[in-house]
Amino acid sequence: MDALSPRRKARAWLLALCCALPLVFSGPAAAQGTHAACEKLPAVQVPGAQKQISACLEDLSTRSLVLSGHTDAADWRALHSQQSRNPERAVPGMQVDGYFPDTSTSNGYHGWNHDAQFVMRLPDHWNGKLVITGAPGLRRQYAPDFLISDWMLARGYAYASTDKGNSGLWFYRDGAAPGDAMAEWNQRVTELTLAAKQVVQQRYGRAPAFTYMTGISNGGYLTRHALEQYPELYDGGVDWEGPNWQTGAPNMLTNLPAALKYYPRYAFGDASAHQKMLAAGFAPGSEPLWAEHYALYWDLTARVFREELDPDFDGWLEAGIPFCASGFPLCDADYNFAARAKLVKPALSKIALNGHIGKPLITVQGDLDTVLPPKVHAEPYLALIRKAGQSALHRYYLVEGGNHVDQLYDVFPTLLRPILPCYRA
Repeated sequence: MDALSPRRKARAWLLALCCALPLVFSGPAAAQGTHAACEKLPAVQVPGAQKQISACLEDLSTRSLVLSGHTDAADWRALHSQQSRNPERAVPGMQVDGYFPDTSTSNGYHGWNHDAQFVMRLPDHWNGKLVITGAPGLRRQYAPDFLISDWMLARGYAYASTDKGNSGLWFYRDGAAPGDAMAEWNQRVTELTLAAKQVVQQRYGRAPAFTYMTGISNGGYLTRHALEQYPELYDGGVDWEGPNWQTGAPNMLTNLPAALKYYPRYAFGDASAHQKMLAAGFAPGSEPLWAEHYALYWDLTARVFREELDPDFDGWLEAGIPFCASGFPLCDADYNFAARAKLVKPALSKIALNGHIGKPLITVQGDLDTVLPPKVHAEPYLALIRKAGQSALHRYYLVEGGNHVDQLYDVFPTLLRPILPCYRA
């Protein structure tokens, strides 16, 4: 991180202190029902939405939304530690679900089988501010509910989230050309932001005084892109471990194929393979996490994103061959980004970051992130910001013991610590 002034050092110390504190513990789930005061208010209309449904609820927190069917725990359950707790007080207000016009059908929520779905939550006791987010990974609009929505609503923020326009393991089938599916993610964030601002105006009679963009993983990438391309729509953002997409290396197509190639050799005791893993950006000390990540994250993530950006690599195959060994024909373990960089550049150009953030941005990253290692993702993006001359707008916090998914703290409690308290601070 750039040298800190005494004031910024004090802020950094305060953040470190907050990260060390336990989260607020929650009480028992509140009974959920309709909210009579809300029902007396005029209905809101989401500009541009093809379909919407609204519900006035006594509590917009996930513990109650699960009971009333206004969220899907399967979308967010595996993202947080079981030790994490959210505020206990009920947050009455309105939830609006719906979708914008789209041609893809990967999102089956509500039986709609329609993408570009969104959720908006409007608390009765509004603090005058709006938070926008997008789904992490290949999940859908409810994925940030426990990590982000609960905390923001308890503090009075209005909230809106998008499914990014496509989701699931076959998201790459959307779009006419490589990179189109991911480029749509950014378009959907802009669409949601513009609509949510107008919905807030309708609901409260005034525009939000501040609008923030935030997100985890792919949501962090969306935050970076939004503050680069449409800074006039936002007042700042918090990027929680977003991936680094540039037209060149490093990126996800460089470190993940290396993991697929060298981890099996490392697992069988090859010392040189261990050095190759470290050279690919994986942090020393993260070795106990490698088996878990090879089984659950690296293989699938490498194949589906390579298919989206470079589908010709494996010819007629779709997203390669799961867990193939290096040397097997068309195996993603042998994907060579340097050799294919010119072929992939047109697709990467559609989603590439440039570092020209136009509003303040905070990046929070774990030093043991074993999906998107800081050396491959956070640090190169920090360099982009510096090159663009925007360092004054950026703060970067590297959390010791932080991993890409807080849930793994429950599996490795002596090695890891959750990033969620640091993000909330």
